[in-house]
Amino acid sequence: MRISYNWLFSLGIIATFISSILLSCQKDSLITDSSAKLTFSTDTLRFDTAFTQIGTAVYSFRIHNTHNQAIKISRIYLPGKNGKKSFFDLNIDGNAGNDLKDIEIPANDSIYAFVRVTINPNLPLSISPYVITEDLIFETNGNTQKVILEAWGQDANYIPSKTSNGKVAILNGNGQEIVWGDSKPYVIYGILLLENVKLTLPAGTRIHVHGGIAKNDSLGGRYNDGIIYVFPTAKLNVKGTKENPVIFEGDRLEDDFKEEPGQWGGIILGAGSTDNVFEYATIKNSIIGIRMDSASSMRILNSRIFNIAGNGIQASHATIYGENNLIYNCTSDALRIVYGGNYQLNYCTIVSYGQDAIALKFSNTICYDQFCNNFDTYPLYARFNNCIFFGSKVDQIDISNKLHQTKPQEIDYQFINCVFRIRELLTKGDYQNFLTNTQDCVQGSSLDRLFVKPDNDDYHLDSLSIADGKAFPIPNINIDLENVNRDAIKPDVGCFEKIK
Repeated sequence: MRISYNWLFSLGIIATFISSILLSCQKDSLITDSSAKLTFSTDTLRFDTAFTQIGTAVYSFRIHNTHNQAIKISRIYLPGKNGKKSFFDLNIDGNAGNDLKDIEIPANDSIYAFVRVTINPNLPLSISPYVITEDLIFETNGNTQKVILEAWGQDANYIPSKTSNGKVAILNGNGQEIVWGDSKPYVIYGILLLENVKLTLPAGTRIHVHGGIAKNDSLGGRYNDGIIYVFPTAKLNVKGTKENPVIFEGDRLEDDFKEEPGQWGGIILGAGSTDNVFEYATIKNSIIGIRMDSASSMRILNSRIFNIAGNGIQASHATIYGENNLIYNCTSDALRIVYGGNYQLNYCTIVSYGQDAIALKFSNTICYDQFCNNFDTYPLYARFNNCIFFGSKVDQIDISNKLHQTKPQEIDYQFINCVFRIRELLTKGDYQNFLTNTQDCVQGSSLDRLFVKPDNDDYHLDSLSIADGKAFPIPNINIDLENVNRDAIKPDVGCFEKIK
């Protein structure tokens, strides 16, 4: 419902006048019990409007007092965000303002709350984002309650709709390719399942996923929302370019959220989903970057995964071919491989600075209990060429094989012309002979010059980098992540070639 805000103020004055007459006739005693709470006609007030130009919308809800005595709301307010003015304006029972005090509701009665939102979608996304949310706070008898206000500021493709958070939707292409080629961004709500479709995302496509804690009893209760899930019958085909990458991130683009991890669930390549492609993709600010279930596969080229609350890539019995990729700022291990599989990475930089985690952990084992007393194994084949595995901790590589004594051959790995940081791996555990499976690698330490400034996430090579000129040429990989030509004879290790 859309109403003139001036008319609302008039309505509020009339409502206040009528209320004052009724209250003067009978003044109820106030309930002061701390267990006495308000009820609301909705827990989330959604303004189902996407503005393409400066505009205003007004919606309302009711605040109920279900008790047999009058109740006083000591304070109703919009706290704003980080000192910025709210997009919303309030009129509660004829009282206008965003911080109201001592609002009374008679026994077994209710009042109206009118909320106006004013949007200027032409402002930058950091000011007028795709999704605008704020809590409207009610303080009563020591209780704090809230109603969530939610509006849409920018014009976008909302998939499947603006009210799908906490729900599951299926994108079924009936065996055909679907291309998301609109210049407007795509904002995904809830869990999006790709089924019987090849979803192609051309260069420049922007995907914003709305995350947060959702509740759905059919999905087991509360969970982290905002997931893109690829079924075995589907493929995700990401075709960015250096100039126009395909970007996956959350929908909160205010300055305080730009680099915040864990804002949305992540991308899951379901068991048996094969031939997925990520070229020049940026995946950021999620709980997990890409999770690959059993027998899934992907090619990932010239891509960046960062600011992740879990693993950058988590693969189980999967197949990965990757080149010129950069993975960093992951709260858990940047690349975690379990239960074997087949992996080849060329010219990748995978780092873990400032985290209680490491760059690379791989294993042929999958555990079914906390202490891994019940487990299965599957052969693992891994080749790492011209890659960097570095970070804050003294060991940035960890290997595990529960059957090492009887089946050491189940893990077949080689590191060729790589730069890594290890120490205790060579003195403890089953892989003290780790270096016998390496060739022409550089074992670095915290004292070595490697990157320009890892504290600022600048992983270009330092002028005196130990990775400079230490790679070997790989046919058909002639450029780096930024399209800089690789040296034909002595290229550099990692995703960036140092400009000579």
